[in-house]
Amino acid sequence: MILYSYWRSTTSMRVRAALNVKGVAYDIAPVNLLEGAQRASDYAALNPVEAVPTLVLKDGTALTQSMAILDWLEETHPEPPLLPAAPVARAHVRAAAQTIAMDIHPVNNLKVLAHLKTRGFDDLAATDWICHWMARGLAAYQRLIAKEGRFSFGDELTQADLCLVAQMVNARRWGLDLAPLTRLTEIDSAVRDIPAIRAALPENQPDAPMKEAICP
Repeated sequence: MILYSYWRSTTSMRVRAALNVKGVAYDIAPVNLLEGAQRASDYAALNPVEAVPTLVLKDGTALTQSMAILDWLEETHPEPPLLPAAPVARAHVRAAAQTIAMDIHPVNNLKVLAHLKTRGFDDLAATDWICHWMARGLAAYQRLIAKEGRFSFGDELTQADLCLVAQMVNARRWGLDLAPLTRLTEIDSAVRDIPAIRAALPENQPDAPMKEAICP
């Protein structure tokens, strides 16, 4: 499999983490979003949305949208599970994951940031926008999840945790005040302790700038 990914993309990180946790072998094909590589004709043919990630299967099938890819992985590589068995419990996990994927990310991605700049937002105003929506979304996530356990829904890792750990990277990058989010910082620390997750972190990607790279 080939995963088209950008090192700092939170959506790419979700998929890298899931592939790693499930032990699925893949090669990284970097897509430099800052240089506009996602708009190149050959890449746009794989992913008409011109975004990352894209997972290309061995037969050439291209899968897009991180949450759809996570569900495909769950259906085709069920072990270890990243969704609980009970339907109601699955719905709760998906609701939390989608709070990040559908409420926070759509108003905080690179395309939105670039558009804000064209509307006169300076760096300070853009940062305020990002942190406002991230703070609201993460506070909602914290209310949705279980009050106890190593992870968001007890002691079993789920799709929600993969979304959270990626979003927490962004939260720190933008200087979000994490003091009100103590439950999330505890979960984030526990998730990062998993070697498969550490390998998915932005700084450990082949396209990360040299100064960002660290040893796992």
